[in-house]
Amino acid sequence: MAEVGDVLMSVLSTIRVPKPGDRVHKDECALSFSSPESEGGLYVCMNSFLGFGSQYVDRYHARTGQRAYLHITRSRKPKEDDSNSGSGHPPKKKPTRLAIGIEGGFDVEQEQYEEDVKVVILPDRQEVTSEDLATMPDVVRERVRYFVSDSVSHALQVQQWDGEVRQESRHAADLKQLDNGVKIPPSGWRCEVCDLQENIWMNLTDGKLLCGRRYFDGSGGNNHALLHFQETGYPIAVKLGTITPDGADVYSYDEDDMVLDSKLPEHLAHFGINMMTMEKTERTMTELEIAVNQRVGEWEVIQESGTTLRPLFGSGLTGMKNLGNSCYLNSVMQVLFTVPDFQNKSVPSFTHSPHHPVPPSYVDHLGYGLLSGEYSKPAPDHGDENAASEPRGDQIGIAPRMFKALVGRGHPEFSTNRQQDAQEFLLHFINMVERNCRSASNPSEAFRFLVEERIVCQQSQKAKYTQRVDYIVQLPVPMDQATNTGEGLTTYNEAERRREEGDSSAPTVRAQIPFTACMAALSEPEILADFWSSAVQSKTTATKTTRFASFPDHLVIQIKKFTFGLDWVPKKLDVSIDVPDTLDLSALRATGQQQGEELLPEVAPPPLMTPDVEVKGILGFHGNEEDDSLYSPLLSPVLDDSTVSQLCEMGFPLEACRKAAYYTGNTGIDAAMNWIMGHMDDPDFGSPLVLPGCSSGPGTTPTESLSEEHLATIVSMGFSRDQATKALRATSNVLDRAVDWIFSHLDDLESMDVSEGGRSAAESEGGRDPPPGPRVRDGPGKYELFAFISHMGTSTMCGHYVCHIKKDQQWVIFNDQKVCASEKPPKDLGYLYFYRRVAE
Repeated sequence: MAEVGDVLMSVLSTIRVPKPGDRVHKDECALSFSSPESEGGLYVCMNSFLGFGSQYVDRYHARTGQRAYLHITRSRKPKEDDSNSGSGHPPKKKPTRLAIGIEGGFDVEQEQYEEDVKVVILPDRQEVTSEDLATMPDVVRERVRYFVSDSVSHALQVQQWDGEVRQESRHAADLKQLDNGVKIPPSGWRCEVCDLQENIWMNLTDGKLLCGRRYFDGSGGNNHALLHFQETGYPIAVKLGTITPDGADVYSYDEDDMVLDSKLPEHLAHFGINMMTMEKTERTMTELEIAVNQRVGEWEVIQESGTTLRPLFGSGLTGMKNLGNSCYLNSVMQVLFTVPDFQNKSVPSFTHSPHHPVPPSYVDHLGYGLLSGEYSKPAPDHGDENAASEPRGDQIGIAPRMFKALVGRGHPEFSTNRQQDAQEFLLHFINMVERNCRSASNPSEAFRFLVEERIVCQQSQKAKYTQRVDYIVQLPVPMDQATNTGEGLTTYNEAERRREEGDSSAPTVRAQIPFTACMAALSEPEILADFWSSAVQSKTTATKTTRFASFPDHLVIQIKKFTFGLDWVPKKLDVSIDVPDTLDLSALRATGQQQGEELLPEVAPPPLMTPDVEVKGILGFHGNEEDDSLYSPLLSPVLDDSTVSQLCEMGFPLEACRKAAYYTGNTGIDAAMNWIMGHMDDPDFGSPLVLPGCSSGPGTTPTESLSEEHLATIVSMGFSRDQATKALRATSNVLDRAVDWIFSHLDDLESMDVSEGGRSAAESEGGRDPPPGPRVRDGPGKYELFAFISHMGTSTMCGHYVCHIKKDQQWVIFNDQKVCASEKPPKDLGYLYFYRRVAE
């Protein structure tokens, strides 16, 4: 013991106690997906706080000289047999909560673990247990106590999501209730406008009884409770029929969410309702949501749960653990790493990284985990300690914790455990790839294509051609083109009524939309009612036709199932679309300017000015051009803040975004984006907007206005002040974007001083290279389907995603950790479809 104590004392100075904000990576290896449950356990460096699997810790020690590691091993406890179940696996209960991994919610198998923690000193692997520490001096115990106890969770925490977690309404505490003498009976409620007797909500300010919102299928209510809020501003309502002594459904129209009302008993009593005597007579909003989410034909058909699926294992067949509603991320990344560009970018670069002490790119990390096959192994059957039975579909798989933390960092949605839209995440990830691959090979080029928009002024018949970059084709769903209207729609409504009454045998009927109808809706001309025509110098009507200026190697098609009703309530269209296995888009290739066609003149629309122009008249500057300099700073253009903000979010310089809004007359994001794409090569693309007759642009951002704190932060990372200034200028003085920008432009900055010091000639504005134009691939417009992502649920904020991928002519379903051969891939119910070019 003395020898071990002496060794520990010799490395004590290298053991750092984590400070607030430090992250101890005790769940996953920095170079692989090894975890404390893996063979050999996980070694956490007690100096850098990085975790390493047993196959990498010796290399890390040899590179860094760090000797002290926290060694964590976990082993699964066998499940206790259930005496009521002969198989040892109790039947799954139907969910009663809109939640995942929580009692009453959708089932997530939670494992029980036994954990062993000790300190290991390399290279001799001398071990120090918690019992050994008890006999050591206080200075030793205090230094390592955090690691041995507080820093390590002794029960594996399963990521959970609870859709029923509600916040206290900001109106609840001081809600005004009218003394109007209204008393509500305990039953027999009707809408005071339309006499509906179901889905009745009582406004807690005036006691009005009104029906709820209309759902997309025509059921629900007639929106009278919502209309009452819009007329009066009375914010909170309670759903009658859900009131029990334990609570009720309370909705805040002002906050647009289900909320808590801590004073609900008092608020109900004001209108004569005794909460303690009420009984539930209607389904809550949660129960309605669960019923829809369990609709036969989506959850069961998409997951192919009606058949016994054959598990698959091997390279490219690795499952991904659900980290708490991360199925959208799992599905998107499984498909992306089927694309050769992402495979070739990630795996070769990763294979050398274990020899380097610094963790590799988390994208490479994820690619290796998915493609190597190293983690595509059957999960042990906990009902059989001998594990002699056939393997189940569940895999050991990988848990992409670090990857999710990276791609979600700083994002208000993707950094949470809430469900997200897979299409939005795909674009978010592509945007990250674009920003970080400007000086290297860019795998997102596989999806990038050019769209040509042809706008024809109907008054002059002159045309305008613009091009923009896109990554996804969004197909509208023309519900009026359904082939099973009439009798089919009647059957659909009848089936919905039977389900609401608890009839689980009710058939599934959904609108059947031809894929050709969706394509026709995309390709037909769009009418622009308020188009400013430079030919006639006024607003008029125009038509816009969209075509492909290039065809990408891989084409992504989104079926626009998620939309909004007239009352802005999100809804999902329940449709079946006969998406084809092969696709020929050759007829949609752009042809450019037609023979004999005249183009609209390149004339900017008249600028919109603020009311400050009236100051000119007030000050007496009538017709005196010499005095323009006195009031010209007051002549600020009215710019559409929404357009400017959206363009800035895409990574374009602020002044370029201001110009785009100005020179397109605030006609919207599409027109502004077209201007951006057509002027990216301009030498003054990012220069301040200068109005005619003004010596400097309004709202300019000189170097002096850059945040000194942001400059100091970037300089502290080893860059010069000039480089920091360049990065902040290029990203509108936003620190996070500036850091991303500077790391993705290292090649461009090589001619600048990396150490603090004098100004580099490369920083001069005169030597600044214009931004490069978009690089796209092109080829024939013939494609074959190789993957699709499906969504189950009523909105992007709830439900579940799975993906189907065609591998070696066999469709495979990836349902988080389950990877199986697909028997009946539900291609008609997909949300995102992925095609690859067919070689001719």
